[in-house]
Amino acid sequence: MKKIKTGIFGGTGYTGLELSRLLSAHPNVEIVFITSESRAGQTLRDAWPQAGHYDLVSATEAPLDETDAVFLCLPHTQSAGVAARAVEHGVKVIDLSADLRLQTPESYFEWYGVPHPAPFILPSPYGLPELGRDGLAGADVIANPGCYATAALLGLAPLVRNGLVVPGHAIVIDAKSGASGAGRAPKSHLLFGEIHGNLSPYNIGRSHRHLGEIEQFLLPDGLQPGRLIFSPHLLPTDRGILAAIYIRVTNMQSALAIFHSQYAGEALVDVLETPELATLAHVVRTPRAVLSLTPAGEDHLIVMVAIDNLLKGAASQAVQNFNLMHHLPETTGLLETMAEPV
Repeated sequence: MKKIKTGIFGGTGYTGLELSRLLSAHPNVEIVFITSESRAGQTLRDAWPQAGHYDLVSATEAPLDETDAVFLCLPHTQSAGVAARAVEHGVKVIDLSADLRLQTPESYFEWYGVPHPAPFILPSPYGLPELGRDGLAGADVIANPGCYATAALLGLAPLVRNGLVVPGHAIVIDAKSGASGAGRAPKSHLLFGEIHGNLSPYNIGRSHRHLGEIEQFLLPDGLQPGRLIFSPHLLPTDRGILAAIYIRVTNMQSALAIFHSQYAGEALVDVLETPELATLAHVVRTPRAVLSLTPAGEDHLIVMVAIDNLLKGAASQAVQNFNLMHHLPETTGLLETMAEPV
């Protein structure tokens, strides 16, 4: 069986490590390079003791002419230029940064405060398979969603798309993420002594950048502008996202039923039976998303969504997108890594 020759740009961060683990076990993949600007000339095992012995090269040394597809685990503003260069070489791209998630340069500037580094590459398909896989099959470029956006959209899209949201009311997304969501670069507020025993909100209201992509996805389906209120928090854990979505619905029975209908047959999304509640323990270190539904009165619904921010929120979802763009079974290389439900 011919292997798809694959590269990873930015392989020494948390997401890069998860990707290297998943891709090294993928039956259709051969990893041909992994880049790191700070550790070029070393191996991935020098950066991560649990990783394989992959040589690390700088981005300028990456052999795109010998590569079929690349994953970009680079900071925003740095990723789009690499994506454009890869496309010029005929290489397929899955971008895990924010550079391709927003559809216009104007929207990118609004949420990130800088001009888009390669506006000619926009728009790109948005890679949340359970909510739009038809637009991903065979694609040349896919924008991997943000971790918070993945959790929020899995919990909101079925209701918005089916007209089950009471208009004129705020929709509150109260979400908590483990510290790995902030990346591996040293930051004083992420030191163990700072986060242990603490729970801290940040960028609350309408200021977090993932809100832009959540609204971009839902507004065409009827979400009223400005209705989303997003309150992210930093959990004193290494990984995982738990989002509580508070929403008023027009018909409670239809709202509950639509989630089971939307995700019936999905290998990587589970909807729990009430009254069981989604927790981090359901999903951490798996590519699974788990949802729970709790009616709270006649028309108030609480949707809980749990994902692993490094997997369904990043690396394993990127592999789902890779499989779709290469017309492979979507869960190839993923189900083998998935723990049994708790």
